[in-house]
Amino acid sequence: MHGITAKHILSSSGGMNIYRGCTHGCIYCDARSECYGMDHEFEDIAVKTNAVELLESELKRKRKKCMIGTGAMSDPYLHIERSLETTRKTLELARRYGFGMTVQTKSDLVLRDLDLIKEINAQTKFVVQMTLTTADDTLCKILEPNVCPTSRRVEVLEILRDNCIPTVVWLCPILPYINDTQENVSQILDYCARAMVYGMINFGMGLTLRSGNREYFYKKLDEHFPGLKQKYITAYGNSYEIASPNNSALMRLYHSTCESYGIVHSNDKVFAYLHEFEQKPKYEQLRLF
Repeated sequence: MHGITAKHILSSSGGMNIYRGCTHGCIYCDARSECYGMDHEFEDIAVKTNAVELLESELKRKRKKCMIGTGAMSDPYLHIERSLETTRKTLELARRYGFGMTVQTKSDLVLRDLDLIKEINAQTKFVVQMTLTTADDTLCKILEPNVCPTSRRVEVLEILRDNCIPTVVWLCPILPYINDTQENVSQILDYCARAMVYGMINFGMGLTLRSGNREYFYKKLDEHFPGLKQKYITAYGNSYEIASPNNSALMRLYHSTCESYGIVHSNDKVFAYLHEFEQKPKYEQLRLF
């Protein structure tokens, strides 16, 4: 871990990243790609030491309330968040200044902040986005070794459901010849239905590979799935988009099952929902307490 001083924290669309790098160890992580220009080891987390001060300053200057989002490039609930509590401090600011918020994570540490999440959601809207890739916890510990397994993430989704917190699930990546099965996708969809998620995001059954993350992914294939790297090279070469051979069938299953469960499955509609700021009437807020 090392500290850096940032010049600003919020993008024009309300996105922010408090940390750079990750310790979850996911074998497929696109954030390892060289195109992002990271100048330090991926596991050596860069902490924006002035993130909280910057965020407060920028929220004070905003003329209109909006949704603040974090987690697109680096999970806001990394292991160091347990002690630093930087993400929690940003939630406190969102609550204080009346902004909505959404976080994207794979960690059950998000439940530590359930008190703030509920308070923000009572004022406006708080959406927790959770990534699920495999229904098999044993496989999950290979694909995403340093973060809580799928079964625990499903428990998190159910706890959020019971506290009336809206959730969105990212069903990606689905890795060819590893987790691209009807059984896996069906089980994850069943989990999402049980947790009553608002919506799901999926860009196709497959993954993306480019310089930086491709080499790391292939290294892990050699460690855990001997011979599979050559199968990828033969089938895909240096392609960026790596589509599962089962893509068409799995996408039909995905859309039809989401439709039957009443889960929003249009990426555009889900992203619109994540960006839509909602101001709840004060009488409704009071009734919740």
